[in-house]
Amino acid sequence: MDHTWMHTALELARSTEGQTYPNPMVGAVVVKNGRIVGMGAHLRSGEAHAEVHALAMAGDEAEGASIYVTLEPCSHYGRTPPCAKQIIEAGIAKVVVAASDPNPLVAGKGIQMMEEAGLEVVTGVGEEEAAYLNRKFFHFIKTGRPYVTAKTASSLDGKTATATGESQWITGKPAREDVHRERRRCDGILVGIGTVLSDDPSLTARVPETGVTPARIVLDSELQMPENSRMLKDDAAPVYVLTNGPADAQRQRRLEEAGAEVVPVASGVKNISAVLDVLGEKKIVSLFVEGGAGVLGSFLEAEVIQEYLMYVAPIVIGGENAPGVYQGSGVSALQKARAFSLMKEETFGQDRKYILQAGE
Repeated sequence: MDHTWMHTALELARSTEGQTYPNPMVGAVVVKNGRIVGMGAHLRSGEAHAEVHALAMAGDEAEGASIYVTLEPCSHYGRTPPCAKQIIEAGIAKVVVAASDPNPLVAGKGIQMMEEAGLEVVTGVGEEEAAYLNRKFFHFIKTGRPYVTAKTASSLDGKTATATGESQWITGKPAREDVHRERRRCDGILVGIGTVLSDDPSLTARVPETGVTPARIVLDSELQMPENSRMLKDDAAPVYVLTNGPADAQRQRRLEEAGAEVVPVASGVKNISAVLDVLGEKKIVSLFVEGGAGVLGSFLEAEVIQEYLMYVAPIVIGGENAPGVYQGSGVSALQKARAFSLMKEETFGQDRKYILQAGE
């Protein structure tokens, strides 16, 4: 039954997607005599962890029970007390853990603490699903950089607009609504200055679900962003304008007075690796790249895309002057092409969505 109870814990964790930033999604279930006596999920950073909610619900029935947790219980004092300690004090007899926590503050220490206290600890139940669920958090912990998801919307022949520049709308409303749901699942949305100047987007996740609104990030090498840009007129989320360093003082002051935070990148915003390092310092765990062909081409050539969302409309635009998805020099040989594995396909109206992950 371990897999059955862990499946319930994983569903609890999945229900919090988009609202636990910068923490991972975690679910927990307390089981005694074949029935659930407590359950919980970590809802937001700074609030109680999943194990604490589950133990509180179980109350005295936690004594001698089993707890199923999707991620190794923490063993350190942070904004909340260590969960491993609370599990021990509650009298839990058996702990089933799906995935170990790569965070150096935990990384096996929680499991060790519980084993040394005499608890039975089983690991690896539902590990693959748990690791996929928190793939963005794991990547950030291991690299210090955000997990990058690139999104494109194109015709069957890979065009993003007509030769005259008409692009609204290639995909239908259901697909565009799904893009907003995908935005909500990330901590930052990135575009280039060209997109800001041409479209003046708000870059918000316009969906009814609750959660953390992603930060808006603009690559703007010369600080051309107008101070009356739509995203600077609301307080929905921070706006980071990444520019070449050192930044023009007058232009920087103009944008900062309008509400943006100007962040110079010493080696320039064309250095995508440096851009990701800066965003990592800003604790952007996952990044949704929606830029134009130039920005997308830069990310592709830097080989930093972990996941690719491709929305394809059943139309053919044609024309050699119609823009495509990616710019840049591209690869010189097919064997050098970046490989992605198809993970899932979905249909939204007449449009098709492909979810792909980068190969190792």
